[in-house]
Amino acid sequence: MSRSKFIKLTTDIGEGIISIPSIVKTKSKYFAHILDPKIVRNQNNKTIHIFGGSRILKLPAKYLNDLFTPTKEEIQPGQGVPLHLHKNEDEVFKVLEGEMELRAGNKTTVLKAGDVAFGPKGVLHSCKIIGNKKAKVILHELPEGNEEIFEELNELTDGPSNFKVLSDICGRYGISFIS
Repeated sequence: MSRSKFIKLTTDIGEGIISIPSIVKTKSKYFAHILDPKIVRNQNNKTIHIFGGSRILKLPAKYLNDLFTPTKEEIQPGQGVPLHLHKNEDEVFKVLEGEMELRAGNKTTVLKAGDVAFGPKGVLHSCKIIGNKKAKVILHELPEGNEEIFEELNELTDGPSNFKVLSDICGRYGISFIS
C-alpha cells in the first residue's frame, strides 16, 4: 500500500472514530461530545436535607451529559422514603455502611454494606434504615433526575413532616407516593 493511501485510510478511520460520540444514542439522550473529566472535592459537594437525612449531590448531571445523577445519602436509623414510584427514573442503590430494608414490588430484602440493588421506574418501592447506626448509601438515578426536586425539598421549613406539601412537590416531577 502506498504512503498516500495509508494516510487517507487511517485519516478516514480516525474521523469515523471521532464522530462516533456524536451519533451514539441511548434510550433518552444523544451524546453531543466527548465528556470532559471532572473532579468535585468532598468539601465542595452540595448537601440537601430531606426525609430525615441528608442527600449529598456528588456530581451534577450536567457534567455527565444528563445521563445520571449520583448522590450519597446519609440516613439515620428508622428513617427512609415511604412507598412510591418513579415515572421517569430508574435507581441503583449501593449501601456503603449500615443496613437498609428495601421493598421493591412484592419483594423485601435487607441490603448491607457492599450490596447493590436496582429499582426500575414504574415499580413501587420504599426504603428504611434498620439497625442502630446511620447508613450511607450511594444512589444513582438514571437518566438524570430530580436535582431540581432536591432544591425544592431542601427549601421546606417544616422538613418531611408536611407530607402533603412534600407529595405535591414530588408529584410535579413524576414521583407518586402511595398512602
